[in-house]
Amino acid sequence: MKVPFLNRPVKDLMVAGGFLLVCILLVFAAIWAYRQFITTPPYVDPERYPVRGIDVSAHNGNIDFDKVADAGMEFVFIKATEGGDFKDKSFRQNYDNAKRAGLKTGIYHFFRFDRDGVEQAINFLKVVGKRQPELGLVIDIEKTGNPDTIPNETIVRRLSEMVDYLNLLGHRVMFYTNRDGYYDYIAETYPGHPLWICGFTETPINAEWSFWQFNHRGEVDGITGDVDLNTFCGNRAEWQRFLQGDIWPYSQPAKQ
Repeated sequence: MKVPFLNRPVKDLMVAGGFLLVCILLVFAAIWAYRQFITTPPYVDPERYPVRGIDVSAHNGNIDFDKVADAGMEFVFIKATEGGDFKDKSFRQNYDNAKRAGLKTGIYHFFRFDRDGVEQAINFLKVVGKRQPELGLVIDIEKTGNPDTIPNETIVRRLSEMVDYLNLLGHRVMFYTNRDGYYDYIAETYPGHPLWICGFTETPINAEWSFWQFNHRGEVDGITGDVDLNTFCGNRAEWQRFLQGDIWPYSQPAKQ
């Protein structure tokens, strides 16, 4: 018996389905390639950079900081706030438990491009309270998670307002960002300012830095799932001097 040819609507539907399947496969392939290659962490020499730490927020769930300390982590940056009114629900618990475990702490605020700088500083300080973290206060400034319609000059102005307000009250401020964020918002206005840089190459940035976030997919005892891994820029002697307030160190890895 002769099999009739498929009619055109069915053929068109099959072609469209095949195209959709190819697109889905390409998306998954791109995600896999990104995780495997683009974000593959660099080798960070433990002899050159022996002091390691993490950064956390409510996203990391309940954390056993005693296990984190036993795993060799010595410091932690903890999210406190975001924008003009958001407060991280795990900040108090994370901060108290990290201190009890003997970890040195820093406290960070995620900077919103679309909120007033002073408003953000006030929100940050309300949560920080009288706490005095050894690593100081950090402003996390990056494009990810922010609207892309705000002019750069507006972002820099709002950032300057926040920094000025914090400095006026005696707080030393460090910036967290990646390469693009550094050159777009920080390099010209705050050259040489304490920097916590995110980068996945053995030379994370052609600028001085104090801390380096080199891995977004680290595994540390006491934390379920991935956690960001960081290193301090110097050796143990410099770490101790830094904690005593004698120096605010910077480092730039030698070019490979």
